[in-house]
Amino acid sequence: MRSAVEAVTGRTVRSLQPIAGGDINEAYKVQFEDESFGFVKTRAHPQPGEYAAEAAGLRWLAEPGALRVPDVLGVADDVLVLDWVDEGGRGDAAALGAGLAEVHAAGADDWGATPLGDMTKVGRLELSNEPCADWPTFYATRRVLPLLPQAGLSAAGTRAVEAVCDRIADLAGPAEPPSRIHGDLWSGNVHWDRAGRAWLIDPAAYGGHREVDLAMLQLFGAPGAAFFAAYEERHPLATGWRDRVALYQLFPLLVHAALFGGGYAASAERAARTYV
Repeated sequence: MRSAVEAVTGRTVRSLQPIAGGDINEAYKVQFEDESFGFVKTRAHPQPGEYAAEAAGLRWLAEPGALRVPDVLGVADDVLVLDWVDEGGRGDAAALGAGLAEVHAAGADDWGATPLGDMTKVGRLELSNEPCADWPTFYATRRVLPLLPQAGLSAAGTRAVEAVCDRIADLAGPAEPPSRIHGDLWSGNVHWDRAGRAWLIDPAAYGGHREVDLAMLQLFGAPGAAFFAAYEERHPLATGWRDRVALYQLFPLLVHAALFGGGYAASAERAARTYV
C-alpha cells in the first residue's frame, strides 16, 4: 500500500493508519513526510477506471465553486488518495442547500453526461450513461430497470417497479434541463469539517435530475427546513416535488438491494407501490 500511495502522489509516506471506511472499500489515513495528511481508498480488485471516475466526479462537482470537495492527490486503478479533511459536527445546513442548488444549476451537457464519458460504477454494479432524449426515459432504462435482475425483489415487487416505469413519463415531473448531480448523495457522503462546512465525497456524478440528489438525502437522513429554504431561494423546485420523493428513492433502494440485500428489496417495493 505504501508504494502504491507514493507512486500516485509522488510523495514519501511516513505512516499509514487503517480507519473506518464504507461497506465496500478499505480506508487509511496517510501521513506524508512533509507532515500533511491524506485519505486513501482501496480494495482488492476494484473495477478498472472506478477510482478515476470518482476523481473526475469530484473535480466536476468542484467546478462551480459552490461546495467544497477534497483535492485529488493521486489516483490509479487500485487506489485513490484525497486530501484529508478533519471531521467535525453537523454544520450549516442552509449553506449546504444554497451550495447544492448552485452545483445543480451548473448543469450537464446531456442526460447521463459524465466527466469521463464512462459508465457509472457503484461497487460491483455498472450502469450505462448512454444519453437519452429525455429524463423519464433515462431514469427508467438506465437506472431503474437494469437493477431489477440483481435486486432480489419478489415477482409482485418486480411487476410494481415495471409498472412505475411504464408510467414514468407521467410521474417524473415537469421537464427541466440536466443538472450536475452527485448521484449518491446520502447523508454519509456529506462530510462536515471542524468549521461546520460541508464537503461532498464519494460521488457517482452524472447529468441527471436534481430531485434524485434531494430524495436520497431524505432517504438516510433529514437535511431539514433550513436546507430546503436555502435551496429553493437559489434554485426553486418544480411543483409537486415532494410527491416524487419516493419515485427518486426507488433507484438508491434498488442499488442497496442489489449490493447488500436485507430489507432494501421490500423498501424498494413499497416505494414503487406509492405510484401503482
